[in-house]
Amino acid sequence: MKSLYFRVFLITAAVILVSSVIGFLVSNLYYHMKLKSFNDEKLVGIARQMKSFIETEPAGMERYLQNAASLGYEIYVTDGQGEAHFYGRSFREQDLDQRAVALVLGGEVYHGVAQFPNKPFITGFFDNRLSNTVGVLVQSSGKNYALFMRPDVLLQFGELRTFFALVGLYTVIISIFLFLISTRYLVKPITRLTEATKRIAQGNYNLRLPTRRRDEIGQLAEHFMTMSKELERVDQTRQQFVSNVSHEIQSPLTSIQGFAAVLREQELPSEERKHYADIIEAESRHLSILGKQLLLLSSLEQGEEALNKKHFTLYKHIRQAVQVLQWQLEEKDLLLKLSVPDSLTLYGDEVLLQQVWMNLLGNAINYIPPGRSIEVLAEKTLSHIVIVFSDTGEGIPPEHLPFLFDRFYRVDRARERTSGRTGLGLAIVKKIVQLHGGNIEVDSSPGAGTRITVRLPDL
Repeated sequence: MKSLYFRVFLITAAVILVSSVIGFLVSNLYYHMKLKSFNDEKLVGIARQMKSFIETEPAGMERYLQNAASLGYEIYVTDGQGEAHFYGRSFREQDLDQRAVALVLGGEVYHGVAQFPNKPFITGFFDNRLSNTVGVLVQSSGKNYALFMRPDVLLQFGELRTFFALVGLYTVIISIFLFLISTRYLVKPITRLTEATKRIAQGNYNLRLPTRRRDEIGQLAEHFMTMSKELERVDQTRQQFVSNVSHEIQSPLTSIQGFAAVLREQELPSEERKHYADIIEAESRHLSILGKQLLLLSSLEQGEEALNKKHFTLYKHIRQAVQVLQWQLEEKDLLLKLSVPDSLTLYGDEVLLQQVWMNLLGNAINYIPPGRSIEVLAEKTLSHIVIVFSDTGEGIPPEHLPFLFDRFYRVDRARERTSGRTGLGLAIVKKIVQLHGGNIEVDSSPGAGTRITVRLPDL
């Protein structure tokens, strides 16, 4: 497996290589488009100065051209009839067309530099060809000559070329070296995160990562720590949930097994046998309710895809829940007041929201003393529909309020156990409300009753 350092090295080398090629192509394009014609005119001006001196001092032509060549120029002189002389370093290719010689001998100026063909990977300024020159007519001692010249780049810029080549080479080498060292500053925390990931996969959530950095790596480490703590909390919740489920199942199973063993005795009185059978039936019913609610919670965990949403009238919907619980209201002589406008409609899953109303009303009926009252109030705000369930019961101690919606949490565990409740009702209510994009709040204090507010978006 290739390490991250090796990948960084390859990417760095590739970036430098590609950047160098692109930089050369752009520079060469700029030379051909802007500098080539300017260079041609400058060389033509120098050639004309040579022409002027030679025609003024024809006797010193040979010596003058030798001196000019030693100063950094490559010169070719010909009369077009076989007489030709080279001064300075020899041309790499002597590819001058005879038509160019005839052109110059005819009095025209040869612009070989400006006319040099554009080539992506060949810079005309450095191409030492005889055709890549400028030419002018020179008259000396009554004879016409065609003089072609170009700068001797090696003589003029030889040391500079070596200097800049070394500067570029060392810049690349040192840049790669320093980049690899600095990359360790970036890669090291990523390596730590990789090790932390392995530890989390093994179930070890007790991680300590450096979060002092204020860049993206520091933010990633901070988020990773948050994720680790959340995973630890979820794992603890899962373990607690499994423990609670095991306890909730084990208790009725123990009762069923015990009373079933007693029922095997032949000498039991019929009334005692009936009592034990009733207990077994109650515990079996408790197991059935627990199983159904656990299945409901499991289906709700799937998210919004588990919902079957449609529009329905809120008043009729809550009224159906009241009718189901009517016998319990009458049994405890409770007064129920509905303040729900007929015009209010909700968009949601009718079955699941019916579970919400049933659970909230059922809790109120179960907990408040006989002769008290319950009120259901609904109203529409700018963006939500608010449904409030309030009662005149004894209220809930403040230390219990933060945990009311936790699974298997019971305010009065002894009473809940005898009532057959599972402690999952409010957890189911909260999950259903959240799946509909809403929220639920509880406001209660001892002696002042309880007020539960459900807010659902008005869609």
